[in-house]
Amino acid sequence: MRQIILDTETTGLNAATGDRVIEIGCVEMVNRRLTGRTLHFYINPQREIDAGAIAVHGITNEFLADKPVFSAVANDIRDFVQDAEAIIHNAPFDLGFLDMEFKLLGLPPFREHLGGVIDTLYEARQMFPGKRNSLDALCDRLGVSNSHRTLHGALLDAEILAEVYLAMTRGQNSLVIDMRDSSSTPGDAVDRIDFATLDLIVRRATDTEAEAHAQVLAGLDKASGGKTVWTAPTAQESSATADPANKA
Repeated sequence: MRQIILDTETTGLNAATGDRVIEIGCVEMVNRRLTGRTLHFYINPQREIDAGAIAVHGITNEFLADKPVFSAVANDIRDFVQDAEAIIHNAPFDLGFLDMEFKLLGLPPFREHLGGVIDTLYEARQMFPGKRNSLDALCDRLGVSNSHRTLHGALLDAEILAEVYLAMTRGQNSLVIDMRDSSSTPGDAVDRIDFATLDLIVRRATDTEAEAHAQVLAGLDKASGGKTVWTAPTAQESSATADPANKA
């Protein structure tokens, strides 16, 4: 499955009133693995950038003066995303701008070239209702480093979003998903993983914790009238069981 993680920067907030795309960044992912292929353009919008927008992304009119206009890069953008599923944070915003850019050139809407769209902002709101779900907030929540992000930037944000998306959708497979034999396929009867290569942290129960555990089991045994299927262990026995060296 081919997916494109995409982000844009713009002159302002409203494509319908004349704001334009000034930067686009795309990162390619195939079968949940980043390929290293990217697409990145700065674009001359042929209009002034709002001061508020400059404060967010730091891109100035002077910097864009010698950059190509959108019509010069439209075909490259279309070819890069063709038939791929786009992953975008707050997709209606970026798609609205790109659709308008294509409309100004007399081309079909940008989204018609995509195989589908995943809005990570929408998905995050389903996963974390009532919480902040900006890209920075998701980085903090999911353990994705964004310390190098001082200003917004389309390619940088697309690269960060790729990591956030993988973290959001990895679920219980995160421990071993990248250790699977690359030659295996989902249809294989057995998907072998060498757990001997995993460096797992083992926390052993303290004597106090083991004694408390033994007391809980003893209490359950007493409450059942001796009908439990275990014999409440002593603290020493609980500590010995917690030691992985005692596993068969």
